[in-house]
Amino acid sequence: MAIRYYHEFRFQYDVLEDVSALVRRIVAANPGSFTGPGTNTYVVGRGRVAVIDPGPALGKHVDAILHSLRSEKIEYILLTHSHIDHWPAAPELRRATGAPIYAFGPAGHNSSDSSFADQGLQDGDTLTGEGWKLAAIHTPGHASDHLCYALAQERVLFSGDHVMGWSTSVISPPDGNMRDYMKSLEKLLVRDDAIYLPAHGAAIADPKTYVRSFIEHRQERRAAILQRLRAGEATIPQLVRAVYVDVSPSLYGVAARSVWAHMIELVESGQVECEGSPALDQRYRLPKATLVRS
Repeated sequence: MAIRYYHEFRFQYDVLEDVSALVRRIVAANPGSFTGPGTNTYVVGRGRVAVIDPGPALGKHVDAILHSLRSEKIEYILLTHSHIDHWPAAPELRRATGAPIYAFGPAGHNSSDSSFADQGLQDGDTLTGEGWKLAAIHTPGHASDHLCYALAQERVLFSGDHVMGWSTSVISPPDGNMRDYMKSLEKLLVRDDAIYLPAHGAAIADPKTYVRSFIEHRQERRAAILQRLRAGEATIPQLVRAVYVDVSPSLYGVAARSVWAHMIELVESGQVECEGSPALDQRYRLPKATLVRS
């Protein structure tokens, strides 16, 4: 199905702008194929605040955060996950302000690049400030350590890269996991959030409908993969060319990793077979019993 993305997004780089009574946003100038317009850094509260996803270690962006909040106190630095466009500015903010860094898992959580967390968060943990409370929601899939943060006072969900307005999330094994991603999307459907504020791009004003469209999109991709396997395609490059007809060839590499994530899920559930472990260079097939029933 066609996803109705939120493409309209008005902002100025490195300028702190009001989003709501309790939320402000400052966008880092790191646009790209995986970051959209750039990384959204959010400030929650007034006076004594939390900063969510400080973003990349761009001097101008870090300076803009510190200058904009010079008369306020940063009490918490929160990370949605450990990808490189979200956390590198955090140690610089910590050095400048003394605020501790929070991320999923135990203190000292190891990302692929650094050991950066002073405090670990688990699903359901809360942090409070003056007039606000944030709850951590573990949403693995895009990354195993991915957290969303819920601001109950305004029914806002800071959705990180789990749900974005400008694009679907990249699910790239081995850390990315399609089964976890789908479960995490279902987890959001039972919530009553009124709006999502993602780590890249515009706010999402109809979150339940939007999340359902993401679930249906992945289900359709999975069904198309099974159909092409039934037709005789056996490798991930063949499946990418057959299934991703709506995608530029320049993105086939990213699409291949998404198909790989689907193949891992399908092999683990017994719907697809391969020799050995699912990998990018494997050959895949439907089980013989499935082919007979077809």
